[in-house]
Amino acid sequence: MPSYDVAAGAGTVRIAALAGLVLLCAACAKPAPPPPHPVDVATVVVHPQPTSFPEDFVAETEAINAVEIRPRVGGELVQRVPNEGERVKAGELLFVIDREPYIAALAQAKAGLAQSEAALVQSQRDLERAESLSKLDAVSQQELDAAVAKNKANLASIEAGKGAVRAAELNLGFTTIASPIDGVVGRAQLRQGGMVTANSTLLTTVYETDRMYVNFSISERRMLTLQRDLGRPPSQNSTAPPPFRLFLADGSLYPQIPKLNFIDPAVDTRTGTLAIRLEVDNPQHLLHAGQFARVQVSQQVDPNAIVLPQRAILDQQGQNYVWIVDADGKAQQREVHMGLRLGGDWQVQQGLKAGEVVIVDGVQRLKPGTPVKATPLVTPVPAALPTPPAAAAPPQASRGDAPAATAAPAPAVDGVRSRA
Repeated sequence: MPSYDVAAGAGTVRIAALAGLVLLCAACAKPAPPPPHPVDVATVVVHPQPTSFPEDFVAETEAINAVEIRPRVGGELVQRVPNEGERVKAGELLFVIDREPYIAALAQAKAGLAQSEAALVQSQRDLERAESLSKLDAVSQQELDAAVAKNKANLASIEAGKGAVRAAELNLGFTTIASPIDGVVGRAQLRQGGMVTANSTLLTTVYETDRMYVNFSISERRMLTLQRDLGRPPSQNSTAPPPFRLFLADGSLYPQIPKLNFIDPAVDTRTGTLAIRLEVDNPQHLLHAGQFARVQVSQQVDPNAIVLPQRAILDQQGQNYVWIVDADGKAQQREVHMGLRLGGDWQVQQGLKAGEVVIVDGVQRLKPGTPVKATPLVTPVPAALPTPPAAAAPPQASRGDAPAATAAPAPAVDGVRSRA
């Protein structure tokens, strides 16, 4: 019996020790952490709608006519009439080359012609005398032939003298150089007192800038679409933008509407593009030759386009994805396939459907399954673009200077609607 009591006492001790250990572990256990706070994000609801996706192309302006002024005679430049940058009319005097050498050459040519005319008078008399004596057999046939030949030579000398006088008159006239077109005088390449070489020295260039060319290149595929659009008759109630719009270097819309002037018949095999030339009026002379601009080419409207702000699209190892809010209010990643860009926005071709909520701002703190507090994205109302004037509108008389080159302003978000 004493042995049983000892065993029972030891068991009681072990049970009491285990109970104390359980109580100690329970005291050491930490309370469960509270759920994470939702991350504040700005969202938009996908809403497909008709959207036009214009494409922008870098273009360069060109004067519709640019004439290099080169002298047709050589000599000293004694007068430069217009100032650089002035507007001139066709026929207005530009330069004068020293006339004295050509005046002397003209006088010499006239004197030579007078000598030839006097010689012709004498040879005609000699010929008449020889013909009369020939009938009486008073002169030989050889002498008659010589008189005939001399008279013909003097006739030819008269024609040569007239040609020399005409050439001298032309050269004298070429000493005054007039503008062949209405335009603006460029920088003078030679100052007064310099020596010019006939048909070689460039004096200046006159630019016709009342109308301008705008040159750019476009892909062959895009050109086919554009040609189909241009061949389609416009609807009376159509509000579609014109096929081409020109933006100046500061991003402002040029008020005149460009018109298609030329399409290169051959594709550039190196780039796969076609050269396009537009023509546009320049009443305010805002455009200058060699100026860079931006041409926006309109495109057919996508009736069910999904467009998101570009900052909502993330790139991961060449793949694009967005963050969406699921039905439980948590952030999830979604792979998407992108299309054309529209200013600061980007078209989503695949991966989203109408009604889904896309996170635009606040994605830096997100992980899959993170609870979010969604707030509708507030987009500023864009300023209205100036409406291009009608084709029959009279040109404005004011002038302006070409602005410096900057990027064009991005249009507002299109194709999305804020979540209510």
